[in-house]
This record gives sequence, structure tokens and C-alpha cells, in this order.
Amino acid sequence: MMPLPSHGRYDYAPISGRPLYDWPGRKRLAVYIGLNVEHFAFGEGLGAELAPGGPQPDILNFAWRDYGNRVGAWRIIDLLDELALPSSVLVNSAMYEYAPALIAAFRKRGDEIVGHGRSNAERQGVLDEPSEAALIAEAAGVIARHDGHAPKGWLGPWISESRITPDLLHEAGFTYLLDWCMDDQPIWMKTRRGRILAVPYPQELNDIPMIVGRKLGGDAFADLIIDNFDEMFSQSAKQPLVMGIALHPYLVGQPYRLRHLRRALKHICNFRDKIWLTTSGAIAEHAAALPSGVVPGG
Repeated sequence: MMPLPSHGRYDYAPISGRPLYDWPGRKRLAVYIGLNVEHFAFGEGLGAELAPGGPQPDILNFAWRDYGNRVGAWRIIDLLDELALPSSVLVNSAMYEYAPALIAAFRKRGDEIVGHGRSNAERQGVLDEPSEAALIAEAAGVIARHDGHAPKGWLGPWISESRITPDLLHEAGFTYLLDWCMDDQPIWMKTRRGRILAVPYPQELNDIPMIVGRKLGGDAFADLIIDNFDEMFSQSAKQPLVMGIALHPYLVGQPYRLRHLRRALKHICNFRDKIWLTTSGAIAEHAAALPSGVVPGG
């Protein structure tokens, strides 16, 4: 039988029986918030939809998404401050020109900035190699110019990758990526000139697939977060795990959803002394420093 085509990025390793290690403070469950801060082209390109879009310019859906930058993200900042929670902010580089005050607010909080392409109006995976490399360099360069250092992590807009995206990210200086949702622990991925770490980023614990895709209400999405946390906290008694929560301000920043998000995050904060509330970058840094062979993968 001919073998199926493979990505060749990592080897199979079941979650059971892996080497044990701890997160800082001898914790076994790391929890981080991945907050997507995105900008969209007016009158063209991609974008999530509240309702089926009409001919461009699609005013309804563009304005609905823009609510996240003008209102929703600021409400989420207030909530994060209220609960003393860090976040990893997944930033389209276009946001630095469009809404610099919002990025400055995250910078003031000390949040991690993660590269998230130029805009969520486009996908990088459809580009040829020089164009994709240029997109990655442009996005990282904008962040470096404004924040004084390039981001270490990357999430592709629309989780879009070409067959060489991990190679290009590694060669551009990125140390980890969030596009692959295949595990509950960090995993090394092979690239053509070294390796890059895949940090778990959720596609189920994510408001786009759940609220936009599956039409869950804010209450049900909050219940999903709580149930996922409670189960992973129990599982983490046996091994270290990572739980990410993927959020978009134009969704969970809506008042009626924000109220339920607050309930879910407060529940997690009740376990503050027993878990590691952190960022995706801190998770990657800790995992990369572990002895060789502890983290599975390439």
C-alpha cells in the first residue's frame, strides 16, 4: 500500500507515556488567552460575517467587525485588568496604523504581541514563496519598529499556511507558531533549516468556530470554557497541559457575551494558585528550555 502524503513536520507521539515535566511553580496546567486584534479592508477581501454579506462594500459586516476595535477590545482590556490576567495579543500589523491607541494600551499592560499577518482580509497560504516571505517580514518589521523588538510567535490570518510556512517563519526568526491544533502540549516541528515549536492554540475553544460557525450563544460558549478547564485541570494531575482560549473582540466584546466571558474567566481565576496563568510566548520559552527529548516532535 502506498503511504499517504505527509507534512513531514513532526513524528507521531501519543499523549500517554510522554516524559513528565512541570510548568513554573510546579504547576501542571498552563492557561493563556489569545486575543485576536484584527483589521479588515473596506469593500474587498475576507472577513467573518454576522449575516450573509451583500455586494461590496459590505457595510453591515465591516462595521460589525470594526466594533471590536472601537469598543469590544477596550471592554476586554477592562475585564483583563479587573481579573489581573495577562494575554497574548495576536495583532494584524495594519492595526499599528489604524488604531495605535489600542495597541499602546496592550503595550502598557505588558501583554505579549504575537504576529498575525498584515490583515485578516487576506490569506498567506495562497502566496508564492517570495510573496509569503515578504508578508511575514513586513508584519514582523512593523511590530519591531513600534515595540522595539520583533515578535517571537506567529498565528497566520485564517490559520492559513502554505507547505513552507514553518520554514519561512523559522528563517525569519520566529521561535514558535500557533497554527497547528493537534496537541495539548508544545511540539517541536521540523523545518528545512532547524526546528520551530508548535504551541497549542484551540479551534474548539475559539469564538469564531463556535459562535460564528456553530451559532453557540455567549452562555454556551462560556460553559464550554468552564467545562474544558475543569476537565483539563483534572487531566493535568498526570502530565503538563496547555489550555488556550481564542477570542475576538467583535464577538466576545459584545456586552451580552462579555458578561458570560467574565463568568468563565472568574471561574478559572478561582484556581489561580494551582495553575499557570501566562502567555503563549512564556509557554514556548519554558518548553524550549527543557532538556533534549522531553518535548516530542521533530
